[in-house]
Amino acid sequence: MNTALIGRNDLLLFLGFTIAVLAMPIWLQPFGAAYPDLMQRFAIYGIFALGFNILFGLTGYLSFGHAAFFGVGSYAAVWSFKLLTMDAVPALVFAVVVAGLFALVIGYVSLRRSGIYFSILTLAFAQMSYNLAYSVLTPITNGETGLQLTLADPRHLDRMLGVSSGSPTLFGQPLLGYAGFYFCAGLLIVAFFIAQRITGSPFGMMLKAIKSNQTRMHYTGFNTRPYTLAAFVISGMYAGLAGAMLAITDPLAGAERMQWTASGEVVLMTILGGVGTLVGPVIGAWIIKYFEN
Repeated sequence: MNTALIGRNDLLLFLGFTIAVLAMPIWLQPFGAAYPDLMQRFAIYGIFALGFNILFGLTGYLSFGHAAFFGVGSYAAVWSFKLLTMDAVPALVFAVVVAGLFALVIGYVSLRRSGIYFSILTLAFAQMSYNLAYSVLTPITNGETGLQLTLADPRHLDRMLGVSSGSPTLFGQPLLGYAGFYFCAGLLIVAFFIAQRITGSPFGMMLKAIKSNQTRMHYTGFNTRPYTLAAFVISGMYAGLAGAMLAITDPLAGAERMQWTASGEVVLMTILGGVGTLVGPVIGAWIIKYFEN
């Protein structure tokens, strides 16, 4: 009986969230925010905050370096556009995989510590990534100018298929205006559903237990490291997805997306909306982006 009730509540929450997201052009009209570019940012930063909440809200690990994964996702997506195709799907897949691998490396090192030491480590790695993007990695990131699309880009897959497009597409359909918004909205809904499944799963319960009392779990002989690392990687993949989506709506990747202020912004979004809740971080992202614009 209780399981059925939980399932029904989850379904109602998901349906309510889906309707609210898809109807944004209607209910945002009185607030003067019903234009595609801003609504796309609502969806993108909503995903960013959802992913951050999986780490901070469920596990209790406060990262000050999530902008690194956001920036890596943007760079990976633009490189996909330059080398392969202007289609958005390969760019998203490539960005999520690269961000996940990057998060695996940083998480493996950072999670050797907890509390403020973990936060400082993640901030240090993010700032290292930011500085490297401006200096040593200039051939990959294009330094201060940022990574941009050019007419000389090979786009091997597009050339093989005889396809030509100057802006990102989805199976040949340009992602401009409301088409771009509904593409981002669809991804936000999928990301919310996955976060909801994670939260209610045994894995999610384990993350909540780690947040509640990790020391007690260690005393019982339980190894929490794989769970915290998995949460960190999933969170990094969400950030990479959001970064790729920002590159799709604006085909440019710059090091400023990896700056510590961007990491602080997602922390503020999550805290403002409600740490540990599902809808809260998304609402926090919407509020901040609304007043920012």
